[in-house]
Amino acid sequence: QVQLVQSGGGLVQAGGSLRLSCAASGSIAGGSVKGWYRQAPGKQRELVARISHGGSTIYADSVKGRFTISRDNVKNTVTLQMNSLKVEDKAVYYCWLGQIGDDYWGQGTQVTVSS
Repeated sequence: QVQLVQSGGGLVQAGGSLRLSCAASGSIAGGSVKGWYRQAPGKQRELVARISHGGSTIYADSVKGRFTISRDNVKNTVTLQMNSLKVEDKAVYYCWLGQIGDDYWGQGTQVTVSS
């Protein structure tokens, strides 16, 4: 089993920055992929960014150039630095870990961006 505990998030004005962190514990495979998803009210959960064990990244088009995902394979953490936040970035953000066909999710963190 894998446990993911998120921290960070909150309320920020448009144009501001926030940082999300996620600490993983438990039976973590060396080849695990980590990432962040988000879900806005009335919408489906969507990928924000993913990062492989080796550091390869994928970003949603809507966040490219503004968000940066990083991971520490020793500490088993994944971080999402969010800059130039927009009102449309408001959502609940979920940390995700995928390995050996299994998906694990964090508890979710609210990010609110005011205009």
